[in-house]
Amino acid sequence: MQRWRGTQAVPGGWGRAVATIGVFDGVHRGHQQIIGHAVKRAGELGVQSVVVTFDPHPAEVVRPGSHPAVLTEPGRKAELIEALGVDVLCVIPFTAEFSRLSPEEFVHDALVEHLHTTLIVVGENFRFGHKQAGDVELLRKLGRTFGFGVEGATLVADEGTVFSSTYIRSCVDAGDVVAAARALGRPHRVEGVVVRGDQRGRELGFPTANLLVPANAAVPADGIYAARLNRERTGTAHQAAVSIGTNPTFSGRERRVEAFVLDFEGDLYGERVSLDFAGRLREQRTYQAIEPLIAQIAEDVAQAREVLRSGPMRG
Repeated sequence: MQRWRGTQAVPGGWGRAVATIGVFDGVHRGHQQIIGHAVKRAGELGVQSVVVTFDPHPAEVVRPGSHPAVLTEPGRKAELIEALGVDVLCVIPFTAEFSRLSPEEFVHDALVEHLHTTLIVVGENFRFGHKQAGDVELLRKLGRTFGFGVEGATLVADEGTVFSSTYIRSCVDAGDVVAAARALGRPHRVEGVVVRGDQRGRELGFPTANLLVPANAAVPADGIYAARLNRERTGTAHQAAVSIGTNPTFSGRERRVEAFVLDFEGDLYGERVSLDFAGRLREQRTYQAIEPLIAQIAEDVAQAREVLRSGPMRG
């Protein structure tokens, strides 16, 4: 898959293309259907498939400070999109100037003049242009003017719930990683670098990898979770029991993501790792003594092992 930064990166001699447009945070099942349809139609038409997305998130430019929690880091999002068979990922820098483009200007400048789109595939709730003034009906009208077709993809839903990035963020924020996984089509992932913590887990007999995660990452609600820890350097995966919270038993104030890696000996400091969440085991609790805390951790580890052996928890 080719990766372009802005439409100015389109190479000379570029032919026609089928494009789809969106932020695509999470690359969830709804996104997968839209992108998959674009790839399929591009193959049928014998042209290239292009996913057009934006960086940073438009909300951060239009309403500074309102950036929603990020479900997938840029590198991970690109990998997921590539896995769907896309030919080109075009990331448009979303600036204040770009945000003021009218729907007509955006379509002409980006999609017609540079990408030479013959067909645009979008979700039926697609909005675009300054103040999101454009919709699918306007896009079809512009298609008749500029000579491209428009196909709307049906939104993916389960039991009446439409899968969206906003819905998945709400699931993660509530700690319902099972519902989030159902909408994503895979476990929710949090990435970070292992840094030194208080070493308290080691003293308790359960040494943990303390993850430094991006400030805007979609971290699940405080609690104890079963997860798989993936090491980027070695490409290996390990079972883990994960604690998210402030360590209330020790009057902690800093919210942390700490993973006890099962059946593992070694040093993870400085490594980039990711956690794929399989299920939430319980809420955070405060203990008045160390002994009951150690006993509870041992129980958490046993439960995490069971969850990870039997597959993701069902909600």
